[in-house]
Amino acid sequence: RAETDPRRAIIAAYARLEAKGGWAKTIDAKLADFIASMRSFYLATASKDGQPYVQHRGGPPGFLRVIDERTLAFADFSGNRQYITTGNLAENPRALIFLMDYQHRQRVKIWGIARVIEDDPELVARLFPEAYRARAEAAIVFTVEAWDANCPQHIPQMLFAEEVAATVGALKDRIEALEADIHLRTALSQAPLGVDPARPLALSTMVHGLE
Repeated sequence: RAETDPRRAIIAAYARLEAKGGWAKTIDAKLADFIASMRSFYLATASKDGQPYVQHRGGPPGFLRVIDERTLAFADFSGNRQYITTGNLAENPRALIFLMDYQHRQRVKIWGIARVIEDDPELVARLFPEAYRARAEAAIVFTVEAWDANCPQHIPQMLFAEEVAATVGALKDRIEALEADIHLRTALSQAPLGVDPARPLALSTMVHGLE
């Protein structure tokens, strides 16, 4: 039974992973592209006593910047002014970024060290997304120590409302164009003998007569 114990299999799998050097420690091109597409993520921190806290961070695609293969950074927008994340990082810099792409059912976990930079307005300005309506109070710089991507199992697929609205709008426009084409073809098929459908005036009069 011990040989088939799933817990033992997992321990063995992690042992093999560690023997090969463990999880990835640098940001590759594929992960960089994934991060650049994200509009939100979750930032997990803990106090010096180990009290955990998770906070959502959101913005336009690309607001979480890849600075280099070991560094991420973002402008810290004004929020509910609880400053729990800031307080935790002041006494315990270890943090985790959890990225979830619900549309494509993908998730990535990034472990590292985070620090809040409040006295560098030029850095904050460089990180601030262009034309985004928000106010930044500081910058958070995240040094990557390891990362891992999970399987899509149990992730519900969800889409952004504005993207769905754009697709639905395009379909409505297409349906209207097809209906207009059907209406015109119907009018032409019912035209009396001798009527020249190429004459715009006659055709217009005929179509209105069918409405």
